[in-house]
Amino acid sequence: MSFLKGKNILLGVSGGIAAYKSTFLVRLCIKSAAKVRVILTPDAEEFVTPLSLSTLSKNPVISSFYNEEKTWYNHVKLGEWADLMIIAPATANTISKMVAGHSNNFLLTTYLSAKCPVFVVPAMDLDMYKHQSTQDNLTTLTSYGNKVIPVGSGELASGLSGKGRMAEPEEIIDFIENHFQEQSPLHNKTFLITAGPTYEPIDPVRFIGNHSSGKMGMQIAKAALHLGAKVKLVLGPSAEFYEHTNLEILKVQTAQQMLDACLSIFNQVDVAIATAAVSDYRPAQVVDQKIKKKDETLTLELIKNPDILKTLGAKKTNQLLVGFALETQNEEENAIQKLSNKNLDFIVLNSMNNDGAGFQHNTNKITILADNYKKEFDLKTKSEVASDILTEILQRIA
Repeated sequence: MSFLKGKNILLGVSGGIAAYKSTFLVRLCIKSAAKVRVILTPDAEEFVTPLSLSTLSKNPVISSFYNEEKTWYNHVKLGEWADLMIIAPATANTISKMVAGHSNNFLLTTYLSAKCPVFVVPAMDLDMYKHQSTQDNLTTLTSYGNKVIPVGSGELASGLSGKGRMAEPEEIIDFIENHFQEQSPLHNKTFLITAGPTYEPIDPVRFIGNHSSGKMGMQIAKAALHLGAKVKLVLGPSAEFYEHTNLEILKVQTAQQMLDACLSIFNQVDVAIATAAVSDYRPAQVVDQKIKKKDETLTLELIKNPDILKTLGAKKTNQLLVGFALETQNEEENAIQKLSNKNLDFIVLNSMNNDGAGFQHNTNKITILADNYKKEFDLKTKSEVASDILTEILQRIA
C-alpha cells in the first residue's frame, strides 16, 4: 500500500537531458496507484516524447496553451486538480523563471496557479548548480513554500563529475511518499493489532484451534497504515501476508506466545486492537509423541489460557484499547460485559448468526459499543469495516 494511492500528481518536465528520467517517475507513480498528468515545456519535447509520457500516464500530455483543435487548456483547473506538483527535471532556466514569476509557457503558468505543495527537482551541470544565482533562486523557492529535493553527485552530461544530477525516480517517490505520510491523520501513532487464531498443541501433530482467518485484523492493519500509522501486527497461524515499510509482523502460535508478544510492545503503542480469536483453553499436558489411536474415546484435560485483552486492559495507561466480541447468543449483553470487565474504550460486536459475518468471510456486520454508545453498521466488506473502525478511533484520539 502506498501513500500515493488515489493521489493526483502533476508532473512538469523542463528541457534537460535528465528529462528521460520522467518516464520512470511516471511509471512508479502509476504503479503506486496515483493519477498522473504531465506538462512539458517546449524545450522538453527535444528530450522526451509526449507519446511516451501519455502512454505511461494514460492521459494526454500538455506542452502548449492550446490543443490540436485550438481549444484552450485550463491551467487553473489543472492546478486545482493536483494534490502535489513535481517539476522534474527543473533546469536553471525554469527555476529562474519560477522565482521571477514568468508565465511564458504552460508549465510556468500552471505552477503560478497551483495551490498544492510543489516539489522542485533540480538538474543541471556542476558549475550552473554551484553558481550563486542558482543557489539564491533555490533558497527563494524554498521561502515560497516549495520543497527542493536535493541533487545527487556523479558523472554529468558535460563529462564533469560532481553535484547537479537529478535525484533518481525512486528517491523522488520516497520524498513524496514521506510528504503524504506526514500529512496523514495517524502520523506518529503506533498500533498494536492481534489477528488470526491461536493453535494449542495436543501432540506434535494435533492442536486445538478455530476457524479464524486473520482477514479482519489484516484489513485493520492496512487501514491504519494507509492513514500513516506504524503497525505491529501480532499474527497467529494465518495465510494472510502483507508488506509495508511501517508494518512489523510478529508471528505466534499459542495464546501464551501472543500474550508475551503483546506485553513486549504494549508500552510502545498508542492504540491496541485485539481482533485475534484466541483459544480459551489449552491441553494441560502436551504429549511429546503422536498419540496413537487405541481406545474408543480419548479424554483431554483442558486448562484456561491467559486472557490477553483483560491483561492489557489492566496495564493500560494512555492507550486506546479496542476489543472484538464474536457471539452466538445474548450478543449485546455479552459484549457489554466484556467492555466493562476488560477496561476497553469500545468493543466491536459481530454475530455468527448474521449471514456473511464471522470467520472465513470477506464481509462482516458489526456493531460498535461503548459506555452509553451504540452504532450499528450494515453488512460490508472487511476492508470497509476496517475503515469504519478507524473512523471511530480517529474521533476518539483527535
